[in-house]
Amino acid sequence: MIICLTGPMASGKNYIASRLENEEAVSIDLDKTVHKAIELCTPEILKTFEAEASRKGITLTDSNGNLNRRALGALVFSDSELLKKQEAIVYPKVIELTLSFIEENSSKTVILNATVLYKTPQLMNLCNAVYFVQAGFFKRLYRAIKRDKMPLLQILKRFKAQSSLLDNYKATGKPVFIIKN
Repeated sequence: MIICLTGPMASGKNYIASRLENEEAVSIDLDKTVHKAIELCTPEILKTFEAEASRKGITLTDSNGNLNRRALGALVFSDSELLKKQEAIVYPKVIELTLSFIEENSSKTVILNATVLYKTPQLMNLCNAVYFVQAGFFKRLYRAIKRDKMPLLQILKRFKAQSSLLDNYKATGKPVFIIKN
């Protein structure tokens, strides 16, 4: 069995995933998988976004030449077309890494902990159900500020980008179960 565990930023997905894990169930945090995919795709990401970042006064690398993911996030979450370009680069690698995890754990229930799994039909189609984690706006805002140490405007842009998340999951046709956290 494969479960999609999802919800908006700072709703408590990781907490719920930890509560669901046991000897017969394992979870994969697709945020971490995305970070790994970004690392593996860094040369293509830099090639694709450096000119646009430079025009906006954003430096995509740190002093050691490593990709600054926060700077990349600030760039792509401010423009839906740039976000689509990043997803086109990163998602194929995320799918590959996730399918490998599923295969390695084929005897267990696999929980795919992901905010926007619906954007990868190859993975979403494998899911038997969606567990959607909800939390109030101010609780999520407090958690995001405390946890991520990001500027308020950047957090609010991410919240806005995720505003129709539940509708997107309902549109998949998978059974959706709401978890209030």
